[in-house]
Amino acid sequence: MTRPRIRKAIFPVAGLGTRFLPATKAMPKEMLPVVDRPLIQHVVDEARQAGIEHCIFVTGRNKSVIEDHFDRQFELEVTLVERGKKADLASLSQDLPEAGGTSFTRQQSPLGLGHAVWCARELVGGEPFAVILPDVLVQHPRGCLAQMIDASSDLDAKANVIAVEEVPMERVHMYGVVGVGKPVGKAFAITQMVEKPKAADAPSNLSITGRYILQPEIFDLLGKQAAGAGGEIQLTDAMVALAKTQPFYGLKFEGRSYDCGSKIGFLTANVAYGLERPDLGPELRAELTRMLAAK
Repeated sequence: MTRPRIRKAIFPVAGLGTRFLPATKAMPKEMLPVVDRPLIQHVVDEARQAGIEHCIFVTGRNKSVIEDHFDRQFELEVTLVERGKKADLASLSQDLPEAGGTSFTRQQSPLGLGHAVWCARELVGGEPFAVILPDVLVQHPRGCLAQMIDASSDLDAKANVIAVEEVPMERVHMYGVVGVGKPVGKAFAITQMVEKPKAADAPSNLSITGRYILQPEIFDLLGKQAAGAGGEIQLTDAMVALAKTQPFYGLKFEGRSYDCGSKIGFLTANVAYGLERPDLGPELRAELTRMLAAK
C-alpha cells in the first residue's frame, strides 16, 4: 500500500501566552518576532518547505491578527509601491499563501493540545496530517517536518511519526518521552510514550519535540478521550491508545530546536537566527562579543 502524501498541517495557536505577559496582553505570542519574522511565519515556512498545501490554524479569542497576517494588506502594498520598495513588496508576496490554502477554526475553551487537534477534524478529513507546534523552532536547512516526511517513505502507510531529540536525564520529567525499538531507515520503532516521567522511570532521554505526522483515526480517540494531566485532553494519551492498533516511529531530527514558549528559548532563538543571517550575522556577532567582554 502506497503511503499517502502529507498535504495538511494543523497549527494549534489558541494558547494565551501567559509566560510572555505583558507583551502578549494584546498580541498573540505566535506573532512575537524572531528577528523580523513572527514565530508563526517561521513554522509555516517549514511546513511549506515540506510540501504542505493547506495550513489549518486552531485559534482562540483575540487571535484575528494571525489571520490578518496571512492575508493581503492593500494599504501597505500601495505605500510600498509608491515608495519604490520593490524588495519588501516581493517578500510579502512570497509569504502570502495560495488562495484557499489556509483555514481557521476556533477552540472555544482551553482544553489542551489534544482538544485543539480534534477541533480541526472536519478540515483534515480522512487523510494523514501533520501537527506543528509554533512554540518550537527547528533551525536546519532541511526543516524538521521535511526530514520526517523523508523518513516516512520507508514506513508502513499507516505509520505515525514523531520528532524526538535528546534531553538531559535530569530534565526528562518536563517532557513526553519515548521508548526506543528497532531502527527502520532513519527512524526507529517507538515502544513506549510516557508523559513527564521521573528520571528513574524514563524509558530513554528522547523527548517529543513539537512535530507529529498522525493518522486520521486519532480523531475518534480524541473525541472520546478523558481529561488527563492538568485536567486537559492530552494528545499523548490518544497517541498511546492509537499505538495499540497502529505503529509509531520516532525520528531523531538534524538541527537545533528552540523552545520559544520560554523566555530563554525565545531570546536564544533570536540570537541564533540573527547570527545565521548574512546581512545581520557579522555585526550581531561583533556586538555580542563586545557585550560579553564588558561583563
